[in-house]
Amino acid sequence: MKNLKLKAARAARDLSQEQLAQLCNVSRQTINAIEKGDYNPTINLCIAICKALDKTLDELFWNAE
Repeated sequence: MKNLKLKAARAARDLSQEQLAQLCNVSRQTINAIEKGDYNPTINLCIAICKALDKTLDELFWNAE
């Protein structure tokens, strides 16, 4: 499942995938794969992404469906 919440939060902070990747010490391809739903990140990476985007785990990674 695509992570549109992550993509929207990244765009709202005016960050490219590359910039977010650098903040989280991962590759741009990793961020792209997470946004596309092709990669399930570790909890540590989820936390790093949330810190970089000033969001909570629930806001970015919890699916209420």
